[in-house]
Amino acid sequence: MKIPCSVLDLAPVGTGFTSTQALKHTVELAQLAEALGYTRFWLAEHHSMPGIASSSPEVLIAHVAAATNSIRVGAGGVMLPNHVPLRVAEVFHTLEALHPGRIDLGIGRAPGTDPATSRALRPFDANEFPAQLKELIALSRREFPKDHPFHTVQVVPADVKLPPIWILGSSGAGARLAGMMGLGYSFASHFSPVSPLPAAEAYRESFQPSPWFEKPHFILAVSVVCAETDEEAEYHARSMDLVAVRLARGETGLFPTPEEAAAYPYDPVELAVARERRALTIVGSPGKVRDRILALYEQTRADEIMISTMVHDPKARLRSYELVARALS
Repeated sequence: MKIPCSVLDLAPVGTGFTSTQALKHTVELAQLAEALGYTRFWLAEHHSMPGIASSSPEVLIAHVAAATNSIRVGAGGVMLPNHVPLRVAEVFHTLEALHPGRIDLGIGRAPGTDPATSRALRPFDANEFPAQLKELIALSRREFPKDHPFHTVQVVPADVKLPPIWILGSSGAGARLAGMMGLGYSFASHFSPVSPLPAAEAYRESFQPSPWFEKPHFILAVSVVCAETDEEAEYHARSMDLVAVRLARGETGLFPTPEEAAAYPYDPVELAVARERRALTIVGSPGKVRDRILALYEQTRADEIMISTMVHDPKARLRSYELVARALS
C-alpha cells in the first residue's frame, strides 16, 4: 500500500450470528489483513455490549497472534482505569514473550461502557490515568526508588520488556501526555467529530524520545465502509445509523442488519443522530474512499491510518478491507 494502514476490530456480533462465530470472523479478518499488507491489527475493549465480542483484548491478542505470522497485534486499547497497572504489565510482558516483536499496547482512559458496568468493573478515577500510566511503565522498567513501596515488585516474565505503548485519545491533553512520555499516539476520528489537527500538532511539539519511540508516530483512526459501488457501501453503512441511535438512547443489542436499520422509524432527533454518526464514516466505492483517506493522511501528516469497518455481513467486511488495500496499492 502507498501509505501504512492498519485495522481496528471490535469483533461485531450481528443479528443471526453467535459470539463464537464473531470471534472466528475476527481471526479470518486478521489473516486477510496480514496477507494484504496491513501493518497492525488492534482489538478494542468494550463491556456490556452484546453486539461486540471484544471485551478482553488481551485474550484475543494471544489468539489472533497465534493464528497469524507477521502482522503486529495489539490492544486498541486497554482501558487503563478498568485495570490495575501491575496486571496490565504482566499480561503484556507475557504476550511479548509469546510473540516477540509483534505486540502493541494501546491504552485509553475511557471506561468503554455504561456507568453501571463501569461500577461493576470497579475502575479507577479517569483523572488518575496519567499516574496509572506512569506506574505501569515504572513497574515494567523497575524505576521505583528504594524508599517506594513498589521498589521490590518485579513484573514477570522478567526478561522481556513492555511492547510499544500508544495512548488513544481525541484531545490535546492526551496527545501532549503521549508526546512528553515518548509514546505513540492514536487519534480517534472514527468516533470523534473533533478535528485531529490540534492534537497532532500538540503531540509532535511535545514529543520526547523514549525507549519505544525515537520520533513521533501519529496514527489517525477512521471509520470506513467500502464496496464495489457507492450504493452498495451506503447499504452496508445503514447498520451503524441504527447503532448510533440505540447508543444515544442507552440501549444495546446485536449489530443490526441493513434491513433492520432501513425499517426503523427514525424520528427527527434520531435521524439527526444517525446523520451525525454517518458523517464520521468514509462510505463509498474504492476510488471515493481512496481519495478521502489520502486527503486525511496528507492534511494530518499522519504516519499511519487505522481503519475500523463495522458492517453486519462478515464477507462484506472482509471485502471492504480488501478493496481499500487494492485502492491504496
